[in-house]
Amino acid sequence: MSTDKLRELLFSELYIVVRSTKELLKKVTEEDFPYQPNEKMRTLLELANHLVQIPYVDLAIAQEKTEKDVRQLEKELYSNDVVKLGEVMDNGFAELTSYYKSLSEEDLLEKVTKPFYFPQDMEGHTQAKWLIETTTHAFHHRGQFFNYLKELGKEVNMFDLY
Repeated sequence: MSTDKLRELLFSELYIVVRSTKELLKKVTEEDFPYQPNEKMRTLLELANHLVQIPYVDLAIAQEKTEKDVRQLEKELYSNDVVKLGEVMDNGFAELTSYYKSLSEEDLLEKVTKPFYFPQDMEGHTQAKWLIETTTHAFHHRGQFFNYLKELGKEVNMFDLY
């Protein structure tokens, strides 16, 4: 399998999260935002923001942005409007795919970057690994978001995930 084909498969999987998250967001009302399963977990609004920001933020991390830069990006992207949240995820996905498509095969497979949160003695990841990490990260939090909606009594089922 070529790296171009692999890239497209990962983009296709990540887009499932983008599309389905935007549909799940349509089931949320402003009154739902404070919902928090317990005090050690995010509120629904915090989780929604984290989820939709993943393409932007994980890309910034893969590009070795500083913690200060990443926190500023998160702040700038934060919203309590479900339509804007969907737009953040769409735009982040477009930026992420543009970046990864621009990489040569060698850079995709060999270029290693290290995030600010790795210990000094830990090696970074290749760009291909970052793309896989972003995809699994998004699926993880979409699953959490889905569960929050179920706990709130929203009409959701497995078909909302595809």
